[in-house]
Amino acid sequence: MNTLFSPITLGELKLANRIVIPPMDQYSADEGRPTHWHHMHYGHLAVSGAGLLIVEATAVEPEGRISPQDLGLWSDEHEDLHRRMLETISTFSSIPIALQIGHAGRKGSTSRPWEGRGPLGQQDGGWSVCAPSALPFDAASPMPTALATADIDRLTASFVTTAQRAMRAGYKAIELHAAHGYLMHEFLSPLSNKREDEYGGSLENRMRFPLRVFAAVRKALPDSIPVGMRVSGTDFAPGGWDVAECAILAQELEKAGAAFIHVSGGGLSPDQQINLAPGYQVYLAQTIKQAVTSLPVIAVGLITEPELASGIIVSGQADMVAVGRAILYDPRWPWHAAATLGASIADAPKQYLRCQPHKLKSLFV
Repeated sequence: MNTLFSPITLGELKLANRIVIPPMDQYSADEGRPTHWHHMHYGHLAVSGAGLLIVEATAVEPEGRISPQDLGLWSDEHEDLHRRMLETISTFSSIPIALQIGHAGRKGSTSRPWEGRGPLGQQDGGWSVCAPSALPFDAASPMPTALATADIDRLTASFVTTAQRAMRAGYKAIELHAAHGYLMHEFLSPLSNKREDEYGGSLENRMRFPLRVFAAVRKALPDSIPVGMRVSGTDFAPGGWDVAECAILAQELEKAGAAFIHVSGGGLSPDQQINLAPGYQVYLAQTIKQAVTSLPVIAVGLITEPELASGIIVSGQADMVAVGRAILYDPRWPWHAAATLGASIADAPKQYLRCQPHKLKSLFV
């Protein structure tokens, strides 16, 4: 068996293979509510043959959205609509579905990417944004309000409540969003966190809020629900959060009982310098994997070819690979990877079996 298609366990959750569909915002919600687009989109990806599907960043409060069209999970109505979506998908796919929960911080209240992604004023449906410190994302962005200690307490409780709602709705795992310049990442980076209290300054202090949220969510959920975190391994900017600090965070998460860590990069600073190439962020995941004992590590970043994905697993650079934009372009990417690598997919709709190239029955088992 090709290692990419071997099973893996996240806590008590068993995955059929090492391919992860990462959270990718759809900017198509209605006041936080999943819409028909989400049913179609996630239903489509649920029959891809991947081992795990992570639903897009879902806000723990209205002001935690990136755009007004972001998903949310802060009310009974949201919980019910998420449940209905998952019930529909589960009728035709057994793929475990996780939910990424987060808060956009100073990068919230923006228009959708295809509408320019610029900051929105309140007259355009926007809202006031918050951050660890009163530092805007860039010159065009609004000045955020620095969070008081009471705000941090409230947000920690909001993460817990949303995670509990996600569990009741039927999600099988929780991913906390501490990457891409959003609120928890803003606490981690010295470029965005200039606080002088217990949440700023030293690495220990900058990690305090993300680790506090993790501990609170982990405590509030049963052991059967794995909890992990998505991180940016580096800011790709001078003086910012780097992979050495991220490795220490990973070690702390491992001690605290994390089920996985998902290693991406960047997003915090407009001054970031990134050299895009296939697998350009895999070295970050590899560094994190070398720093932990048994914490499963997910690599991501322009992993588009089956051979590259398989090589990352076989060489021990990471335990899983996240295939994002490539799977939007080719929603049957795991099927095609299996065909290329001489492997098989364990769960495919019978309605699609006749599509096997040259009737290669070994593609599906």
